[in-house]
Order: sequence, then C-alpha cells, then structure tokens
Amino acid sequence: MIASVKTTYLQPQAPMDKYILWIVLALAAIGVMAIYSAIAFLAEVKAGGDTEQFLLRHLIRVGLALAALMIFSRVDYHQLARWSRLFLLGSLLLLVFVRIFGVTYGGATRAFQFGIFSIQPSDLAKIALILHVAVLLVRKQTYIHSFFRAVSPLLIWVFSTTVLIGLEDLSTAFLVLVSAVVMAFVGRISIWYLGSGVLIGITCMFLMLLTSPNRAERVESYLGLKIFPNTDEVSVFDQQAEGYQAHQSQIALAMGNWTGRGPGKSIQRDFLPAPFNDFIFAIITEEYGLIGGLVLLGLFLLLLLRGFLRIARQAVDPLGLFISVGCTTILVLSSLVHIGVSVGLLPVTGIPLPLVSYGGTSMLSAGIILGILLNISRQREQ
Repeated sequence: MIASVKTTYLQPQAPMDKYILWIVLALAAIGVMAIYSAIAFLAEVKAGGDTEQFLLRHLIRVGLALAALMIFSRVDYHQLARWSRLFLLGSLLLLVFVRIFGVTYGGATRAFQFGIFSIQPSDLAKIALILHVAVLLVRKQTYIHSFFRAVSPLLIWVFSTTVLIGLEDLSTAFLVLVSAVVMAFVGRISIWYLGSGVLIGITCMFLMLLTSPNRAERVESYLGLKIFPNTDEVSVFDQQAEGYQAHQSQIALAMGNWTGRGPGKSIQRDFLPAPFNDFIFAIITEEYGLIGGLVLLGLFLLLLLRGFLRIARQAVDPLGLFISVGCTTILVLSSLVHIGVSVGLLPVTGIPLPLVSYGGTSMLSAGIILGILLNISRQREQ
C-alpha cells in the first residue's frame, strides 16, 4: 500500500543530481588510472605482461555500470518497489544455489562463473533487500512500534538474507545488516528492537567465526589476541601469514607520504595480494600520496552528504526517503570499510572500493544503486 505513487510522477526531462554524476565520473576515472597501474603483476602472471587486456576488461565493466546507472535512473523506483519481494526471493534462491553450483575462489564459494564473467548473488541480494525493507517500512508505519506486525517481518527478511550471505561473505553481510538497521532507525523502529537485532546479528557473526578458522584468524591477527579455539596460533601472529596483507598495505601508505611516488610507480603492487581489488586504496595513496587518498575519501563523503541531505530529505514520499538512505549507506559504508582495512583500522575483509576496484558484479551493482538514487532525485510532486 504505497499510496504516494499516485501523487508523484517522473518528468521526462527532469534533471538528475549533477553532483552525484560528477562524483561517479571522478571515481570511475580514478579507478581506471589506479587499475592500469595495479594490474601489472596480474598481467605478468596470467597474460605475459599484457596490461591492456585487463584494462580493457575494466573499461567494459565501467561502461556496463554507467549504462546500468543511466537505465535505472529512468526506471521509476515505485515500479521496482512493487517487485521487491519477488526480486529478494530470487536473490535468496541464488544464494542457496551458489553454494552448490558456484566456483570457489580464495577459499570461498560466492560466485557463478560464465566464461570470463562471474556473478555474485550477494551483490544482487543487497539491492533487493534495500528495496523490500523500504517497502515494509512504508506499509507498516501506522503500527511501526508493534513487534509482531511490523518488526518481526523485517527481522525475518533481514536475517535470512544476511545469514545466507554471511555463510561465505561475512563482511558483506555486516554491511547489509548495518544498512538495514540505519533504514529501520530512520523508519522509526524502536531503539530497543534495533539494539536487540544488532546483538542477535553480532551473535550470529561470532558463531560464523567459530565455524570458519580462516575468518577467525583474520580477526585475531587484527586484535593481536588468541580468542577462538579453532585457529592456528602460528598463522595468527606470523607477519607472513594472516598479517601479511595489512602489513604490506601500511608500507604502501607510508611510502606514499604526502604527494606519492607518482602515477604507475607503485612498488607494493608486486607484494600486495589483489592490489587491484581489495587494496586499491593502498595503491592510490602510494602513487598519489595522502593528498590523493583524502581526495578519494572526500568524494565518498560528498556522496554521503548529497544522498542524505539532498536526495533523502527532498524525496517526494517515505519510500524514496528510505530507499535513498539505504542506497547511500551501503555505498559509503563499503568505501569506509575498504579504506579502514587499507589503513589498518579494521581487519582484512575483501570489500572492494565502489566504482574504483577491479570487479564485475560489484561494479554493476554500484551502478544500479546509484541509478536508483538518481531516479529518486528526478521525482517531482504532481
């Protein structure tokens, strides 16, 4: 029951938020330059030094993300909301199937492989969950403080999604959970219910760490403590084991100083695992210095301000408000987690930097999320 659909329309020539567009183009341009440098080692190993081959793949993915952005900026988000439940159910089924038919990479089975392309259902599920949580918040506003009528349906969808994602990708599950909590807070869910939900989520993540020694070792290496009984103490405290990636990333940051070593002159790209993806921020700060890193951080903070203070506040209805809050939160939070890992503030997670890191589904999902955000900015009252 989204009655506000009848009181709004999308003007054919309604302008999109130009600041968001400039941020997207700036991030994509920074990503292309950083990827061209960071991909050198991978190209040497897999393509005899042909960096142009991988750069072309990245450019194609950027092009697809920008195309998705333009398409979804013209698709009325009310129409997407009507199909949110079916979209979410399909995403949950894919999360189940990927554990059976998916390919294993880096010890985790997260994606389907189709030739040179791969699809991660978790990237689709987070979009579907944001849409459906927004729909539920709108429908249940008249009895939003009722646990059984309003809160419990939200809990069922949020925790079923985060648990299925967290079985193979705990960091993405954390981002999805936090984004849903922020949306629920804006949607006037009681702080007591939110606090209880967060405690349940933390408990589930702790149990998942107990069943996954590799993930538990990353947390222990970050804390410098032996906590879990199923981990190898030698691996936890060895700088050449679990602490290797974080250590090499911090070396890259230190070598960058204020102005950096210069474009294409990174040394740590030869030592960091996946410098083109999980640690692209470290490569950027090494080559462009602290100034370059602050510029990149500033772009995401500007995205946060535009998403919350401009698009969300001026949305024509509560549905647009909730969706814009969820979309902005998950994009900006992903960037902050990625940056936090690179500078050593957080344990290694494997979260890509939106629109910057080398990736397929993650790049496409960022384009879709930003397209939905831009569509909300184009809506006008009738």
